[in-house]
Amino acid sequence: MEYSVRRWVLITICLMILTTAVAIISIATGPANLSPDKVTQIILSRIPFVQDHIAKTWTAGDEAIVIQVRLPRVILGLLVGASLALAGVTTQGIFKNPMADPYILGVSSGAAFGVAVSMVIGITIGMMTINIMLGAFAGALIASFLVFNIARTHYRVPVETLLLSGIAVSAFFSAITSFLMYISGNSLSKIVFWIMGGLQSGGWDRILILIPFFIAGGLIIFAFARDLNLIQLGDESAAHLGTDVSRVKTILLVVSSLLAAAAVSVSGIIGFVGLIIPHMMRLIVGPDHRVLIPSSILVGAMFLTVADTFSRMIVQPTEMPVGIVTAVIGAPFFVYLLLRQKKSLT
Repeated sequence: MEYSVRRWVLITICLMILTTAVAIISIATGPANLSPDKVTQIILSRIPFVQDHIAKTWTAGDEAIVIQVRLPRVILGLLVGASLALAGVTTQGIFKNPMADPYILGVSSGAAFGVAVSMVIGITIGMMTINIMLGAFAGALIASFLVFNIARTHYRVPVETLLLSGIAVSAFFSAITSFLMYISGNSLSKIVFWIMGGLQSGGWDRILILIPFFIAGGLIIFAFARDLNLIQLGDESAAHLGTDVSRVKTILLVVSSLLAAAAVSVSGIIGFVGLIIPHMMRLIVGPDHRVLIPSSILVGAMFLTVADTFSRMIVQPTEMPVGIVTAVIGAPFFVYLLLRQKKSLT
């Protein structure tokens, strides 16, 4: 037991160090290249009790690029990637299937539908960002409710039915979203931006919106890590060992849907992060959710940050939406999972 705890702590610390390094390199990379040590000094100079010990060797322009432009975008990418990976590992744990994630199960399409409705109809409740967040939440929860209830047979949720229900609900919401785009008029460009997924407009306001949901969702999901481990043994076995399976699945489904909705509301649809990362980390660190959850969070944050860096650099001076990059990587991976499951059934 003590060896396992030391191993989990070591894995987490190594991934945290690697995530920090990836973030710094991403901030340093761009049309105006900065050295990683200069980026580190600029960031440290904003920290109280540390700034007095940093000798200023950079220009005001360098500081503006780091603090006002690249740092908030990278932090937003880290949070969105971590949120999507966390939602993915939770969904896969609930349904005991590596092909389940919020994107595949229609949650992201539902959230995008909610965003499109709020933009086209012009629902006004405070700031525009709040309207988008509320629309995404409503759409994601509706999609989750529909998929779960369509797939449920008595008290069971067959994986095959779940995936088919997710595809059907996703297609339904995508069709309505397309219709809303058709009648949207001046809102068309905004909706297209959300559907393609991107961090171009990432700012501190969006970070402040996403952080509470990520922290609360992460704490709640990690608190149920033991129950997720027991569910992997089967619903009946988990119930015999003291887990209220129906209650746990309902809570975690709602929390993972809200996490996906929060991520979509600030970045648009960025698919396959919640599919690729949890499956990959399960192969590396094992199925124990007490280590699988934090490792998926950190690697998901790294993955989206690296993908966004590529999206900024690959077609300069413009940039490609990061949702395209993740789809190019994720779609073949999903096909691989399908072929692998097909072989296991033959």
